[in-house]
Amino acid sequence: MYGSFQNYLTNELTAIEAAGLYKNERVIVTPQQAVIRIADGREALNFCANNYLGLSNHPRVIKAAQAAMDERGYGISSVRFICGTQDLHKELEAAIARYFRTDDTILYAACFDANGGVFEPLFDERDAIISDALNHASIIDGVRLCKAQRYRYANADMDELEDCLKTAQAQRFRIVVTDGVFSMDGNVAPIDRICSLADRYDALVMVDESHSAGVVGRTGRGVSEHFDVYGKIDIYTGTLGKAFGGAIGGFTTGRREIIAMLRQRSRPYLFSNSIPPAVVKAGLEVFKMLDESDALHAQQQENVRYFIDRMQAAGFDIKPTQSAICAVMLYDARLSQAFAARMLDEGIYVVGFYYPVVPKGQARIRVQLSAAHEKAHLDKAIEAFVKVGRELGVV
Repeated sequence: MYGSFQNYLTNELTAIEAAGLYKNERVIVTPQQAVIRIADGREALNFCANNYLGLSNHPRVIKAAQAAMDERGYGISSVRFICGTQDLHKELEAAIARYFRTDDTILYAACFDANGGVFEPLFDERDAIISDALNHASIIDGVRLCKAQRYRYANADMDELEDCLKTAQAQRFRIVVTDGVFSMDGNVAPIDRICSLADRYDALVMVDESHSAGVVGRTGRGVSEHFDVYGKIDIYTGTLGKAFGGAIGGFTTGRREIIAMLRQRSRPYLFSNSIPPAVVKAGLEVFKMLDESDALHAQQQENVRYFIDRMQAAGFDIKPTQSAICAVMLYDARLSQAFAARMLDEGIYVVGFYYPVVPKGQARIRVQLSAAHEKAHLDKAIEAFVKVGRELGVV
C-alpha cells in the first residue's frame, strides 16, 4: 500500500516546492534571545520569535525552572485528576486568574489544547459559536470538534458580527470568539464593540490572548485593560509560550463555573500529562516579575513605535498594528522567501509568511519586536530591510 501513497506524497511535496510554498526549518544552536546563532555558524538578530518581553532566556526565569526540578522533579507522569496536580499548578492557576482578574484558571499543555478543549464541553447542537474569520487555527479546530451551529464574520467587521448575532437568536446559547491580536496582521480586535453587541444580543464572549497578553493595554495585561472591559469577557485562553516566558503550556481563565465544567469534561485536560514543574515554576516567576514592574512592557512598546515609524518612513507597506507584530507586506510568496534569505545574509533572522499561513497574494515578512531588542539591533534591522528592499525592488 505505501508505494502508491508514497508517490502521492512525493508529488504533493514537489508541487508545494514548485509553487514556492515549501517551509524549511533553520536550526538554532543558542538559547532564544535577541542575538542567536544558527547551525551553519552564522550569527543573527532574531526578529521572528514570540519573545515579546524578552523572558525566554531571562536569568530569573531559568533559576526558577532549575529550582523547581530540584524541589518537585522533572515530570509528573500523570494527568491532573489522577495524581498529576502539584501545589505549583494551583499557584500558577491562581496567579493567572489574578493577572486577568478572573475567577479561576485551568492549565493545558498548550493553548492549542486550551482552544481545542473549550467548546465541546460547554456547547452542543442547540447553541451557536460565532467566530472571526482570521481566528487562529486552534480555535477553528476547536469549533470543528463541537456540534454547535457555526457562524463566521469578516475580520473585525462589526456589521457582519451583528448580522450573525441576529441570526443566532434561533439558538439556545451564543458565544462570540475572537483573537485579541490577530497573529498575521497585528491588529487588535475591537473588543469594546464586541462586548456591546454581545450585551445587546445576549451572547458570551471569548478572547484568545496569546499575542495580546503582555503586549496590549496600559501595563500589557491584554484586551480587557486596553478597552476597560473587565467583567464583560467570559472566557480567555492564552499561552505561556510567548510573552510569558516562551516555553510551553496554555490556559483557559474565566468564570468559575465554566472552568469547573472544563475540569470535568475537557478532553485535552483530562487525557494529557500535567505541565512539568520547571515550566510551572518559571511561569510563576514571570507573573511575579510583571507584578513588580512594567519596565519590560514599556521597553517593548517603545521598540515597536521606533521600528514602525522608521520602516514606514523608508517606504515599506506596513499593516496597521497596535501590537508587537509588524507585517511588512510583499504579497508574492517567492519574493517573501527570497527577501528572508537575503535578510539572513545581512544578519537578520526573519521568515516569509505565505499561503496557507496567510491568504494567497498576501505574503509578507512578519517582524516581531521584543523588549530584548536594543536600539542598535533595531537600527541594524531597518538598514538591512532598506538595503534588501532596494535590491529586490520593494522600496
